[in-house]
Formats: sequence, structure tokens, C-alpha cells
Amino acid sequence: MVDAREYHERTNHTPERLREMYVSPDESRRPRPYKRYVDPDREPLPGVRPPQAPTLSVVAESHADPLSDAGGTAPPMDRETLATLCYEAAGVVRAVEGDGETARFRAASCTGKLYHVELYLVCGEAAGVPAGVYHFDPDAFALTRLCAGDHRGVLAAATGDQAGVAAAPVTAVATSVWWRNAWKYADRTYRHAFWDAGTVLANLVATGHALDLRAEVVAGFADDDVVDLLGLDPDEEAPIALAPLGRDAPTPAPTALDPIDPETEPYSESTRDHPLIREAWRASTLSDGAAVADWRARTGPIGTRPSGDGERVPLDPVDHETASARPLADTVRRRRSCREFADDPLSRRKLGTVLDRATRGVPGDWNGGAAEGLTLNDVYVLLTNVDGVPDGTYRFHPAAGELERIGDADDETKTRLAMGQEWAGDAHVNVYCCADVEGIVDELGDRGYRLAQLEAGVVLGRLYLATYAHRRLGGTGLTFFDVEVAEHLAPHGDGQQPTTLFAMGVADDR
Repeated sequence: MVDAREYHERTNHTPERLREMYVSPDESRRPRPYKRYVDPDREPLPGVRPPQAPTLSVVAESHADPLSDAGGTAPPMDRETLATLCYEAAGVVRAVEGDGETARFRAASCTGKLYHVELYLVCGEAAGVPAGVYHFDPDAFALTRLCAGDHRGVLAAATGDQAGVAAAPVTAVATSVWWRNAWKYADRTYRHAFWDAGTVLANLVATGHALDLRAEVVAGFADDDVVDLLGLDPDEEAPIALAPLGRDAPTPAPTALDPIDPETEPYSESTRDHPLIREAWRASTLSDGAAVADWRARTGPIGTRPSGDGERVPLDPVDHETASARPLADTVRRRRSCREFADDPLSRRKLGTVLDRATRGVPGDWNGGAAEGLTLNDVYVLLTNVDGVPDGTYRFHPAAGELERIGDADDETKTRLAMGQEWAGDAHVNVYCCADVEGIVDELGDRGYRLAQLEAGVVLGRLYLATYAHRRLGGTGLTFFDVEVAEHLAPHGDGQQPTTLFAMGVADDR
């Protein structure tokens, strides 16, 4: 069975490998972007309540419970709240007609717009719908009931009685349908699963916080227990992460659950097997709640690099009082994948504000729901044409709000490292999250690799939101040449590998 280090090396993009291995995806096998159950038992969802809280406030929240310091009372979970959470995280927010077809875009970014991340809800009696296990259907905008009854205790036990899950009226589960992404991206899909689940979870947690709900990301759980609860075949679709939503609704004891095996329609007439994905996922699983608690106890800041002595450039991010007040709902609907950037310079303070809000730390079970910065990823920035900042390569220090210069960069370098994608060179800034894969796997096993990619994926989602909270800014997630990026960041980032890339800047709105 492949371990995470071997998987990572075997799926590294290099110019040579791409020339040898790239095969155009077979359009006749293109998978449908929706999961469809045969004879679904649907629970319709009502209209949504668009969150009006400022985007830059909610994406910067690094604590699970936004009301904990104020001692506020948790708002009730009702059907409209559930509808809003699902819509802002994974709903269809825009339809565009073109070439005789309708393209339907989701709330969160996804590699290749293939939308392989599914969202499930495990609900108790206080969830606004009858207690049960549900699948969110973005096409019908409804919940499909998979089984009735309050089974939140199963999730609580699977997470080692993690406090957020144990007290949440609803816990969402993000999964990946491997083939829906592997059709185009083959074995690299295992990485994409955490990137794309991360963008969905960034939206979901931000929406929860905008509605004054407790919300965090849970990476540690007994995988097979969750698989059984949702009626999945992990060779085809597997759980990636959990997100408990709300508080003050203690779970009952775990209940016996009859096996469920809901019938679903095939995504394509035929598929292609990718055993490396299955092996990497299986090698990273945890067996039970006790194993989860042991793994969680070992998590902490691992593999991040100390500050160097490079020249510092303060970015002076704006405070909450003077920052853009664009509501979260408007930002989610505005988000695109920007491909055209203007020649106008990017404001240093706007760059600082985006980086500041996106990298304060993800509230999760690996940090007790109270993040003090990122745990497994460092942030590096290649920039050109930023007002008041010399072109170059920098390490971003979130606590200080400063860039530390570590080398040169130009548009050609940005393009080359991003696999020749011109958008990376045209963009003002390329933001890389990077992690010490070897060190993390040594300390936290293959599950640590999942956590590093997931943390970077949530940061990617927050970068999208923080960017599109500004009127003239735009950005897009891109892929990259792994080894070449690592070499470019050496020696400051020796041993670190890129996990995600976000290109952003002033959008050309002509």
C-alpha cells in the first residue's frame, strides 16, 4: 500500500512527466456533476437567508464559536438556516448560457469545474428537519433522506467524542467522488479532494459564523464508521472532512444502524480505475475513536520554517472598521475564476488585507477550535506590479502582517512555475501554501498529509472570498510544477513542497 510520501512524489508535476503521461480526457466518459439517487426520498428546502455579515470579518474568524467571548446564546437551527448553509457552501449560484449549453456554477471553486465534492448532513431533532442522515442535492435544491433517526452519536464516537461534534445539532460531511475529478486529473485527484473540499468548507464555516453559529473543520474521524453511516463505497466516494454546525444540542449515545446501500445512477457509461487514489486514502484512515484521539493529541505546528533575515515590507492591512463591507452572500455570488488582469498596480494594503484575513488560521479539531495562525503550511508570495513593494519572492508572516524578501521573481517566472499558465504571469500575485511533507508524515502519519492539504484548501477558499470581497480584485486557483516551485523557494523553504496556488490581482473589467 502506498504511503503519503510516495503518493506525493508519484503525483508531482514536472515538465517531463506531463509530456510523457498527459492524455486528453475522453469526452464520451465525462461524468455528470451531480449525484442522483434512484427513487429519492426528498425533503424540499425553502428559500435562503443571504448572510449580510461582512466577508472580511467572517473569513478572518479563527475561533470555532464567534459568540464564545460575548457569552451569546446560540441561534436556533431551522430549515431556512440549513438551506442557507447548503446554498452558500455548495449550491448552484449562477447559470450561464453559451454554445447551446447551460453552465451552472457552484458557490465554491472546484478544480476543472467538475464539482466532485458532495455534502451530507447528519441531523438531530433540533436541526429544522426530521432527525436523519441526508444528502444535499444542489440540482434539485433539496435534501435526500438516506435514513431516519438521530445518528449523531455515531459521528461523535467516530471523532473520539470531539466536543464540537458531540454538541452540534447538525454535522456536515464533505466527501469526494473520485471518478468525477479523476476523469480529467487522474491520480492527482487525491490532492484535489482536499483542495476542493477545503473551498466548500471555507464557505460553509464562513456562512456559519455569519449566522452566529459555532462552526469548525474536523479532520480526525474513524473513516469506515462514517462510510457506513452515509452508505458509501469508498472505492468510489470517500469522506474527506466534517464540519459541526451549532451548539447546545448534546448527542445521544451511538445507535445501532442497519446497513444502508442506496441505489444511485452511474456518473458515466464507463470509468477508468485509479488504484493509487484508493491506496492513498486507505493508508490514511483511522480505525476508531481511540485512534482518532491519539492522532489528534499529536497534532500541532509541524514543519513550518523560522523567520529569516530578509528585508521586511509591512503590508498594513486595513482594520475591520475601514475594510470593504461587502456581505458574504454578495461575495459568494460574485466569485469567479479570473483569467484577465489589468495593468494597474495592485494596492499594497489590499494585498495585505487579503493575506491577513485568509491566513489567520482555520478553527479545527487539530487546534482545539481556536487557531493561532496556520499549523502545517507556510505562505510564500511571488509578486510583480504591487504598489510600494519591489517585484520579488517573499515569505508572508501573518502575525506581523509583513513580507520577508527571499528572492527575485518576474512574470516569466510566475508563468513557468505554474505550468506555463499565462494567467499566473499576468496576475499581480501568486500565493503558494507550502508544507514539509516528509516531516509531517513522520510526525502525524498519512493522516497528517491529508490535514496539510486540507488546511491549504481552506486557505485557498478564504483567499477567494477575501479577494472577491474587494470590488476590483479577482483571482483563481491554479496548479504548478511541484519540484520547480520547491527549488525556487530554496534555501529558505528547504524541504517544503507546494500544496496550493492562488493567483490574484486587479481584474481587467473591460
